[in-house]
Amino acid sequence: MIKCKQVQELSTQEITLPTVSTPSKVMVVDDQPLSLLHAVDLVQYQGYRVVEVNDSRQALKIAFEEQPDVILADVVMPEINGVELTKHLKLEPHTQSIPVLLMSVTEESQLRHQALKAGAEDVVLKPLDHTVLYPKLKNLAQQKRLNEVLNQTQKVLLNLATLIKAKSGYDYQSSFQLANLVRGFAEYLELPHSDIEDLVFAAYIHDIGTVSIPDYIFHKHGALTSEEKEIIHQHCVIGEQICQPLHNRPNLLKIIRHHHEKYDGSGYPDGLTMEQIPYLAQIFQLVDIYYALTKNRQSKTTYTPSSALDILEEEVIKGWRNPKLWEQFQQFIFLQLSSFCLSV
Repeated sequence: MIKCKQVQELSTQEITLPTVSTPSKVMVVDDQPLSLLHAVDLVQYQGYRVVEVNDSRQALKIAFEEQPDVILADVVMPEINGVELTKHLKLEPHTQSIPVLLMSVTEESQLRHQALKAGAEDVVLKPLDHTVLYPKLKNLAQQKRLNEVLNQTQKVLLNLATLIKAKSGYDYQSSFQLANLVRGFAEYLELPHSDIEDLVFAAYIHDIGTVSIPDYIFHKHGALTSEEKEIIHQHCVIGEQICQPLHNRPNLLKIIRHHHEKYDGSGYPDGLTMEQIPYLAQIFQLVDIYYALTKNRQSKTTYTPSSALDILEEEVIKGWRNPKLWEQFQQFIFLQLSSFCLSV
C-alpha cells in the first residue's frame, strides 16, 4: 500500500528538460516554391535546422524519418491539405507528439477551429511575420522536448496501472477495449484531438489510485464499513496525486479525480453537481459504466447492451447522470450496434 507521504513525494518531483546541444529541427511543408523559400529563410535565420518538403504526400514519411521538433505546414496544398496532414500526424504514434503550426493566408475562425480540432497548436498568417513566428517556434520546440520527457513518465504510469489492473482481475485487453469505446464516443461528439487523447489515456490509468486500497478491502465480499468506503473514495484523489507529473494535461487529471462524481452531487470525492463536474469526466464515466456492465467477467453479472442501457437510464432518472449527454451516448451505442448487425 502506498503511503500518502510517498504519493506526495512522487507527485511533486520536478520534471527537467534534457540538455540539447544541437539546434532544434523544423520541418517546413509548402507546395509553393516562393512561399517555401520565404519560410525556410526565416526559420534558418533564427538558427534552426530545416527540413524542406514541397509535397504534402511525402510529409508524413519524412516526419517519421526526420523526427523534427516542430512542423510548419501550409494549409492549402493539393492532395493532402495542412489540416488533413495534421490529422495523419496525430494518429501516427511516432509523430503524434510533434507540435504542428499551420500557415494560412486568411483568418477564418472556421479554419482555425478545424486546425485546432485536428491537433494543430496554432495557425499563423501568411506572409509570415518573424515577430509572431519566432516566439511560437521557440515555445513549440520546448514543448516537444517536454513531451518527450512526459512520454516517458506516461509509460511508467501506464505500466503501474497495468500491474494494478492485473491484481484486480482486469487485463490490458480490457483497458484497450475501453479506450476504443471512449475514443469512438468522443469522435462521435466531435471533440478536439487533445480531449480525445486525454479520454483515451484515462481508460488506461483512471483507477491508478486503487494502489492505495489494502487487499483486504479490495477483495472483501461482505458489506463495507463507512471507514472502508472512505478509503476507497480516496483512490480518485490519490490517483490524481500520482499523476501530477502530467501537469500539462489538466483535463486528464480532472478525469482521474472526478470520474465517480454524480450529477446530483451524491458522488465522490468532492460532491460536485451538474456542470461543476468536468465535461470530460462526465463523458468518461458513462462509457466506463457501460463497459463494466457489458464486459464478460466470471466474478460479476454480464449484461446485454440493452440491459446496460436500461441500468444507465435508471441512473439518469435518479439524477446521477447528465440527461443530455446520456441521450447522445444512447444514440452512439445504437449506432454502434446497428453497424455491427449490418457487418455480420
